Amino acid sequence: MPIDLRSDTVTRPTAAMRAALSTAEVGDDHLDGDPTTRALEQRVATVLGKPAALFFPTGTMANLAAIMVHAPPGSEILVDGDAHVVNLTSAGVSAIAGVQPRFIPTTSRVFDANDLRRSIRPRSRYTPKASLVLVENTHNGAGGVVTALDALRDIARVAAERELPLHLDGARLWNVEAATGIPVAEYAGCGDSVMVSFSKGLGAPAGAALAGSREFIDAAWFARKRLGGAMRQSGILAAAALFGLEHHRDRLAMDHHNASRFASVVGEVRNASVLPPDTNIVMIDVRDTTAEDVARRLAEHGVLVSVWSSQRVRVVTHLDVASDDIDAAAAIVRTVLERA
Repeated sequence: MPIDLRSDTVTRPTAAMRAALSTAEVGDDHLDGDPTTRALEQRVATVLGKPAALFFPTGTMANLAAIMVHAPPGSEILVDGDAHVVNLTSAGVSAIAGVQPRFIPTTSRVFDANDLRRSIRPRSRYTPKASLVLVENTHNGAGGVVTALDALRDIARVAAERELPLHLDGARLWNVEAATGIPVAEYAGCGDSVMVSFSKGLGAPAGAALAGSREFIDAAWFARKRLGGAMRQSGILAAAALFGLEHHRDRLAMDHHNASRFASVVGEVRNASVLPPDTNIVMIDVRDTTAEDVARRLAEHGVLVSVWSSQRVRVVTHLDVASDDIDAAAAIVRTVLERA
């Protein structure tokens, strides 16, 4: 079996998680409320320090619903130009939510409060009205980079000054907590709303949640319905998410350790450069070859990676890859790059 480092979404439910799935108490979530889904939503709200939460089948749908609630059609949202929500969602924010992204030029790997302040347009009858600030933490495209709590609070202050809500795309917010030791509620407290995913580092087969005020969640319920997200016996999925939330958060530090191990080995190759990982994502920039060629050669040697751009490949560590696998994969990647 190949060592699959394409994403932390490739994980399979553990035996214990499968047992939780098989015994989940369920009901019709859309009609009467599914008891396991309700338990998950209450737990997520508590962990994030928000009044309410709502379960979604995917993080993409949850983020889109949040944008639909916060941002009226014809307005613009301020977001990093490399953010997942505008690069990897088939233009849903424009085609479905009807909003225009305004990209924030960054002075570092992720934007800060000063970058945001410079990007907000003066009010004018000729330009779209700003309606939302969106922060992705960790930032996938930047290589799993953490926006530090103080920096996030500064961004929130600028947004508040301009009377703009702040949405936190926290698909990997659990990794932020593992990397910094600061509870996720501290980061979630900076946003008017926050999305968290269960299908990445926590190892669930699917699922995400939105959290915010009760009024926001009520509106998000209608947005989810409009997007086709009315689930029935959703407790089957919610049970896996709840299991991951309670049992897999503490092990995320191991993924970060494995990413660092991998980066230290591959970083010694002369014809490639490695971005030092904050969390579980390693970006490798290649020279004298292409990312597609490297990925093809690695697949031939039993290592699967993602092609991120013409010269960059992405490696993601996760609970299905043990330390021994990481060492083996790093040695293979190093050899392939040296030959390239």
